[in-house]
Amino acid sequence: MTKILLRSGIVVTQDAAHGVLPAGDVMIEGDRIVAIAPRLDAPDAEVVDCSRHIVLPGLINAHMHTWQTALRSVAANWTLLEYFRHVHAGLATVFVPDDIHIATLAGALNQLDHGVTTLVDWAHNNPTPAHTDAGVEALQQSGIRAAFFHGSPKPDPKPGEPHFSEVPHPRSEIERLLKGPLSDRDALVTLGMAVLGPHYSTLEVSAHDFALAKELGLIASMHQGGGKARTPGGWEALMAQGLVGPHINIVHGNNLTDAQLRGFIDLGVTFSITPENEMAQGHGHPITGRLRALGAAPSIGVDLESAIAGDMFTVARMALASQRALDNAAERARSGGIPPTSTVPASEALDWMTIRGAAMLGLGDRIGSLAPGKQADIAVMSLGPLAMWPVHDAVATVVMQGTGARVRDVLVAGRFAKRAGRLLRRDLATLRDKLAASGERILGRLNVPSISRQIAAE
Repeated sequence: MTKILLRSGIVVTQDAAHGVLPAGDVMIEGDRIVAIAPRLDAPDAEVVDCSRHIVLPGLINAHMHTWQTALRSVAANWTLLEYFRHVHAGLATVFVPDDIHIATLAGALNQLDHGVTTLVDWAHNNPTPAHTDAGVEALQQSGIRAAFFHGSPKPDPKPGEPHFSEVPHPRSEIERLLKGPLSDRDALVTLGMAVLGPHYSTLEVSAHDFALAKELGLIASMHQGGGKARTPGGWEALMAQGLVGPHINIVHGNNLTDAQLRGFIDLGVTFSITPENEMAQGHGHPITGRLRALGAAPSIGVDLESAIAGDMFTVARMALASQRALDNAAERARSGGIPPTSTVPASEALDWMTIRGAAMLGLGDRIGSLAPGKQADIAVMSLGPLAMWPVHDAVATVVMQGTGARVRDVLVAGRFAKRAGRLLRRDLATLRDKLAASGERILGRLNVPSISRQIAAE
């Protein structure tokens, strides 16, 4: 069995028993962590020098649509309404399976490059099984740990077709995946459901989808918010039917009332927020502080690389800064002065992209922190010559000075996906070319301007 010893790093474990080791070793055997201590002896292990580096749990991106990777920056100036119109009713309709494959593969590899070891891939452009399989295959080929949340496309209906809000999630497709490419629930890539929920579907469709996920033991995740609800009172009806519980994950949730949040928390529902994109596209303020006031906390995600960058450190700072700003403004309105101290510590932001993401997936016993017995999903971050030095508070340094660009090594289940600053693939140039060609073809079909296409034409 392969043994790897990460030697002499600043070890930020996110584990109550181990805390932060100013200089510590992490021993890996096979796919698991077997020991963490200030000094470990392992003459038969491969030693990786981590001095002047921070060793931390691999990050967890709890919500992202990797199928949009080839559309980077296209939606940068769009509100949510423009995004719906131009992406779901427009660009999404011209994707072929090869577009899904290259976008998902490139998106997943970029997450690994930025220190993310677990990705919740919210795949809601699957008009055919071939599109679905292309996304699953890409995740498996990338080497990332991922939850493939199977969703459904949302084009404008053609004459005689029902609106997407009236179409139940396809049981046959979920069962096909569970019997085929995602049959192993202990594999790196597993299955979840990206459903419409009562905000975007009829009550009958929501009840069907929630019940299906519960029956099959899957997480049902749904966007909540963005305009008028399709089914007012839908949540209360679903709760009355006993269909809301720990298998339900709500994304965004900006328009939910405090009473609804309390009811969801009592039932074990989890929340995933995407603060940068929520604020940019008009969802509203992230619900971070409202959850904190109720004794809960969110997981966090990038959401759309068609609109923002795929760096989880930036996402965490956005979530932290936006809530501090809201709290500071509330204090000024109340007292006319500055709050005596920050309301949200930086350490919570690291929780949101590690242990909270693990809890959202029901994998808190396997990932999200560094501890003996857990999966060896680890990121090693260089302090650089100046960028992150000196380190006075290791956790705050990770959150406030960290970026994906500083990640040197990434291990998933004990295997290096990135080492010495480079992804362990020889085909990155080819992948870049395929990704650009895919994006140019998609945009060209709908006459959307593309600088890459203009450069290629010259």
